[in-house]
Amino acid sequence: MWNLSAPWWEFVLRGLIVYGSLLVLLRLSGKRQIGQLTSLDLVLLLVLSNAVQNAMNAGDNSVTAGLILAVTLVGANLVLAWLSWCSRRFENVVEGRPQVLIHDGMVFGDVMKRAFVTRDDLHKALRHAGCERVADVHFAILENDGTISVLIKKDVPPPPPDAAGSLWRAPINQDTDAPV
Repeated sequence: MWNLSAPWWEFVLRGLIVYGSLLVLLRLSGKRQIGQLTSLDLVLLLVLSNAVQNAMNAGDNSVTAGLILAVTLVGANLVLAWLSWCSRRFENVVEGRPQVLIHDGMVFGDVMKRAFVTRDDLHKALRHAGCERVADVHFAILENDGTISVLIKKDVPPPPPDAAGSLWRAPINQDTDAPV
């Protein structure tokens, strides 16, 4: 239960190699994968964790090996977080930079394509921000965590919510309860 099948430093090295490799792979897969976890993304993460398990523990199922790997992974994460906090350049490499998807009503399709952001994802973020039209958007920014921040133009009055609170339903005629 406590005896290691390999030297302790080998577990540390294996953990760091797998951690770094997965960080690069997930970074290359785009921001959408991180901030908007779909069922496909969840399955990918679960399968990835199972696929790299033996690469980290070398087949050693001892408690000691598991604890060494846990400390290594948490430590590596803390070091990267601290380096990101200390250096803006390092942060940009590890976490990326926010990307402008819309500026003054103009949608940047090439940026959306590179970031794997669909029009449905963008429209969902606009609805959450209470925006009815793309033309009303001053900025829509894909943040480092995969969320989309929306800033509505100041001269656009907020739309009155209908009875259900949805901005996307047809207005209801109050006399007949039918859509206008």
